[in-house]
Amino acid sequence: MKTYKTEQIRNVALIGNAGAGKTTLAEAMLFEGGILNRRGEVTAKNTASDYTDIEHDYGNSIFSSLLSTEYNNKKINIIDTPGMKAFAGAVTSSLNVVSTALCVVNTGDGIGAGTENAMRIADKNHTPVIMVMNGLDHENVNFENVIDDAKSRFGKSVTIVQYPVNAGPDFNQVIDVLKMKMYQWGADGGEPQILDIPASEQERADELHNELVEKSAENDEALMELYFDKGSLSEDEMRQGMRLGMTDRSLFPVFCTCAKKDMGIRRLMEFITNIVPPPNEVPMRKEAKGKEVVMDPAGPASLFVFKTTMESHIGEVTYFKVMSGTITEGMDLINTNKSAKERLSQIFMVAGKNRIKVNELCAGDLGATVKLKETKVNHTLSTKEADYKFVPIEFPKPLTTVAFKAVNETDEEKVGEVLHRMRDEDPSYIVNYSKELKQLIVQAQSEYHINVLKWFFEKEYKIEVQVLPPRVPYRETITKAAQSDYRHKKQSGGAGQFGEVHMIIEPYEEGMPDPKNFKIDGKEWVVNLRGKEEVTLTWGGKLVFCNCIVGGSIDARFHPAILKGIMEKMEEGPLTGSYARDIRVCIYDGKMHPVDSNEISFKLAGRNAFSQAFKKAGPKILEPVYNLDVYTPSDRMGDVMSDLQGRRALIMGMGSEKGYEKISAKVPLKEMDNYTTALNSLTGGRGWFNFEFDAYEKVPAEVQDELLKAYEAENSEE
Repeated sequence: MKTYKTEQIRNVALIGNAGAGKTTLAEAMLFEGGILNRRGEVTAKNTASDYTDIEHDYGNSIFSSLLSTEYNNKKINIIDTPGMKAFAGAVTSSLNVVSTALCVVNTGDGIGAGTENAMRIADKNHTPVIMVMNGLDHENVNFENVIDDAKSRFGKSVTIVQYPVNAGPDFNQVIDVLKMKMYQWGADGGEPQILDIPASEQERADELHNELVEKSAENDEALMELYFDKGSLSEDEMRQGMRLGMTDRSLFPVFCTCAKKDMGIRRLMEFITNIVPPPNEVPMRKEAKGKEVVMDPAGPASLFVFKTTMESHIGEVTYFKVMSGTITEGMDLINTNKSAKERLSQIFMVAGKNRIKVNELCAGDLGATVKLKETKVNHTLSTKEADYKFVPIEFPKPLTTVAFKAVNETDEEKVGEVLHRMRDEDPSYIVNYSKELKQLIVQAQSEYHINVLKWFFEKEYKIEVQVLPPRVPYRETITKAAQSDYRHKKQSGGAGQFGEVHMIIEPYEEGMPDPKNFKIDGKEWVVNLRGKEEVTLTWGGKLVFCNCIVGGSIDARFHPAILKGIMEKMEEGPLTGSYARDIRVCIYDGKMHPVDSNEISFKLAGRNAFSQAFKKAGPKILEPVYNLDVYTPSDRMGDVMSDLQGRRALIMGMGSEKGYEKISAKVPLKEMDNYTTALNSLTGGRGWFNFEFDAYEKVPAEVQDELLKAYEAENSEE
């Protein structure tokens, strides 16, 4: 393949529901561009994309695939994205490096949940959209109903450019209201006959043509004046207006295809080459340091990595967009995220599993290289002089959490390595080992997303793993003041150990007055504050350590040891072994020995005095509570509300947003287990939610009793 200049490049992504025909459409586009000499089929497992074993097993796209084809002396880079909501990360990364999305809709099935999700991501990224109504040869296709549904979900931007004359099993004719011609295909598709619009369709075609003219004119004042003067616009003027409308997302042009029979593909590709802007005519990705970067092939070379994969017999494959300059084989660049030198030993144009070696790629192009040492997704490679670093892709937040554990202890290290490798390929996974929970935690988009990991462990790495519910990061605190004292004394020949600590503990709240008087079990206590230390705890909340010692009964050099002993117990509360928080400790008295007192003695005395006091201070378990926003179709709202109430959710408000009912609630993290699956079941896959941590709150008494019994049983087993 020749080297294409920036203005000859078009970058598009195929988005939409699983089963919409995206992979088949991509196959047809590669065939029409001469990249393939025959079209593969998803069912035959021989398409250019969907080439991995897991995709063959699952029967649909799991990863995004970069493909390239040629048409009208233009290079079209295509990213075929997975359609299931679980793989929103792949859609997000793809839309961050293309100019336009082709939203593919299976007209036999209608608008699916995956389509809605992909369109939300496109909306968030301000990506222009072309609607591709595919599968018009299916039984019982109702094109008008699908268009009405699309308009109700995505707004008035949905605008017909083509409509089918004979949708159904005999489909082979489309009216194009931009060209004002009818396209007709033979049984094998391919090149159509271009005919005059039949009289029976003229009235409808004229009406839709006028709507398209108005939509095109309203995006530019000069075009609007021309429209008022002439009453119409030329095809070139309409193209100009359509490009502007697509750029500001006020126009989603609708095209018709039957990708399986190669019908409508050439016209769609013609529209892409004529209307979709080249990469240098769309907003440039921001540079992290605020530098102005121009997508100029003659400028300093830089590229941005949007995807990596690990492939057998090859190793790591790195996919990138050339942001500026011209990338050449053998070029040395600096990874500005890692301050590491990388050599591009080979560069490729990509057609899924097929990679064509090229000598150079210009600014705006998409390509791949292999065997980089330090470079991952969201990294920038740049010349040393330019020193660019582009802002990272913001991947969707995880919605489900599990714990992974090796069945065989000898595999534990391997499990961690595999999970981190998978995270490098799909950053919408988040992997970390929780010291608190003593579990290897994996956060993902859904249970289906987790199942992909399980497949790799079972089929690729031959490692047996357990997927477990994660433990909940509870906290412990106290509800009242309590007093305790403890003497640590040990004498066994030679130097002994002696330390005695007297303390009062109480619940701590931000802004509370300094301690003076306490009444505990009918007894009055008066303390004199001499100094205090506030410890902001890494797990949230505070420990306030107050020195109230009068007369030097404990030397100041032993205070850090007492605090250290207290902190040890703060890290393992007496109720469930969870972290403790929000406690104020007043050390008001004690005793020393002139010879036997040392740091270890006072650490142990402080720890044991604190433990005794904690148990007498009305200890209470706190649970993490999250703010939850659920979006649901109105006809499923009652079911969603009932489910939330069964999860101890506190409903905070309701409203409408973007055609959905929105329920705002506070819900304990413990009750969010399997919520993605439950919500999908309740809403037919159309519902979605966002949630984020709000605060720790006391658990109900019955829940605390359950937790205490469970902790006791767990410890007795050990």
